[in-house]
Amino acid sequence: MCDLQAKRGRLYVGYYVGVKWFFALLIGIATGFTAVFINISVENFAGWKFELTFSIIQKSYFAGYIIYVLINLALVYSSVCIVTHFAPAAAGSGIPEIKGYLNGVDAHGILLFRTLIGKIFGSIGSVGGGLALGKEGPLVHTGACIASLLGQGGSTKYHVSSRWLQVFKSDRDRRDLVTCGCAAGVAAAFRAPVGGVLFALEEVTSWWRSQLMWRVFFTSAIVAVVVRTAMGWCKDGNCGHFGSGGFIIWDISGGQEDYSFMELLPMAVIGVIGGLLGALFNQLTLYTTYWRRNFLHKKGNRVKIIEACIISVLTSTISFGLPLLRSCTPCPDSEPDSGIECPRAPGMYGNYVNFYCSKEREYNDLATIFFNTQDDAIRNLFSAKTIREYSAQSLLTFLVMFYALAVVTFGTAVPAGQFVPGIMIGSTYGRLVGMLVVRVYGKLNIEEGTYALLGAASFLGGSMRMTVSLCVIMVEITNNLKLLPLIMLVLLISKAVGDAFNEGLYEEQARLRGIPLLESRPKYQMRHLTAKEACGNQKVVSLPRVVKVADLAAILQSNKHNGFPVIEQIRNGETLVIGLVLRSHLLVLLQTKVDFQHSPLPSDGLNAIRHNISEFVKPASSKGVSINDIHLSSDDLEMYIDLAPFLNPSPYVVPEDMSLTKVYNLFRQLGLRHLFVVPRASRVIGVITRKDLLIEDNEEAAFVELQSTSGSHS
Repeated sequence: MCDLQAKRGRLYVGYYVGVKWFFALLIGIATGFTAVFINISVENFAGWKFELTFSIIQKSYFAGYIIYVLINLALVYSSVCIVTHFAPAAAGSGIPEIKGYLNGVDAHGILLFRTLIGKIFGSIGSVGGGLALGKEGPLVHTGACIASLLGQGGSTKYHVSSRWLQVFKSDRDRRDLVTCGCAAGVAAAFRAPVGGVLFALEEVTSWWRSQLMWRVFFTSAIVAVVVRTAMGWCKDGNCGHFGSGGFIIWDISGGQEDYSFMELLPMAVIGVIGGLLGALFNQLTLYTTYWRRNFLHKKGNRVKIIEACIISVLTSTISFGLPLLRSCTPCPDSEPDSGIECPRAPGMYGNYVNFYCSKEREYNDLATIFFNTQDDAIRNLFSAKTIREYSAQSLLTFLVMFYALAVVTFGTAVPAGQFVPGIMIGSTYGRLVGMLVVRVYGKLNIEEGTYALLGAASFLGGSMRMTVSLCVIMVEITNNLKLLPLIMLVLLISKAVGDAFNEGLYEEQARLRGIPLLESRPKYQMRHLTAKEACGNQKVVSLPRVVKVADLAAILQSNKHNGFPVIEQIRNGETLVIGLVLRSHLLVLLQTKVDFQHSPLPSDGLNAIRHNISEFVKPASSKGVSINDIHLSSDDLEMYIDLAPFLNPSPYVVPEDMSLTKVYNLFRQLGLRHLFVVPRASRVIGVITRKDLLIEDNEEAAFVELQSTSGSHS
């Protein structure tokens, strides 16, 4: 009988592990196809917009400007309407909220089906509408939503659900799936599978295990295969305007072959500039977001829509108007096999855009940056063999204007990522430093595109404070391993400089949104505090084992605690903590009413069998039951509930004089939400040592091992 049970147990474990891998496969496929859909849509909207604008400006620049503004306005308007009226949680990048969820904080609405739909179509509108933001942050949130919805079997509200997929009930399994989704989002956004794994490890997840790493790695690999397959299909011209530019990968493998020791100084300067501008960007966006949340956005959805539309018109006017003020430059003499066409034909966008030029063989360098999708603009800034394509005046103009637009745009009610705008800003000042180095050193083998790449890495490092994952992402998207030491150098410098002023972008935004993130290390001041001192002076709200329904309803109504200690009186009048009961479980008991009893005495303990375990499983993305949704009659309020069958009899407990640093580490590493502080324990019933935990698979060996260690606890 025991062998049969053990065999069944092993079969179930095998099935459970197999299902986890199957879900990792589904997450990779779904996220990959979603990313392809978003990219194709954005590229096509941008392509149609530029094609129509260029065809109209052949006759009238004013008419072209009006059409350009209206198309952008329509796309941004659609995006902000989707967010404000359909999916409010889809605004922003979503990374601070997902980071909070994986840190143990539930924010309502972030993983709903409507949030997923809002994120996808909102991103297409906001990025296709030419705003100074990217689609990469929203893709991380999109991947997390896909993973969460798959984990809970779909959406019951919209009748898109399957009972076969409703396997995972525990928070840990759901968190693991969301971690896979985050990695898949980064892998799909940048075509950087290893970068996706490291991003999930370094930036978003708080609990990491070797088994999870394998599944995350597998998910990212699946995404890479899906995206590669879709790219191959699109290269045959099946995807409209998408195909020539393709997915991100800004290949600069044909760029600078080597670098001299003298170049390390200007590269270090790029790191310092990135740290300063990144920290300034974080501070400015913090101020603007604070002002928006507390003053502007409190006035309702109409104000949010007007704000986004004003920023859209402003962005379109700047990107169309500034190139008109810039004089054109004669085309350089290009080699026949270089593949560089100057100028591009009307309606085409890429390098060397002919805009408001009197002669045919001229191009407008400022229009080359502004009149492009951000992906193509970055490709131009990174490109090798295009020395002297941009003037310092144009780059400086673009840097100032785009930096200001990125600060103002971040925080509007549209899906918005900061990866690509950060790369745009960084590559602009990086290219400026590269131009200065070429002029000072006078060497022909120095590529401005290399400095643009280092500038992009430095700004992202100074703003987001990522190191390892960002380094790998930058190497993967540029396909140039030779620059790895230089990217590491500028990232370390920019992060160190940025840390001297403030925290990273996601941490600042999480704090502003009221998400209590527990960082990997406790604050230094905690070393001098104890668990008792951290409790403060607030009175503990506890429940007796047998509680009156009226009292229970009043307690749930008067506070928002998530869990309550359950106490029982012992003979000498003292109280004894017998467990922890969750608010969600209490609400289920009040809603079903099957456990109400007339007697204030403990029951016989058979109540638990009246419930299905699925009733107590926390909903993954819906709000769940509220105390205001439960209607109790006057007769119900006079009844009692015995809480003993529904409580957790062994909650985590610490003594009152334990160091707060240890309490912090316990909270973070175990993913706790409650921790009881009790008086110093007075009795020891046994000691477990490291040896006691080394139980062999062989039962006889285990018996010998336990026998040998039972007498000695050294």
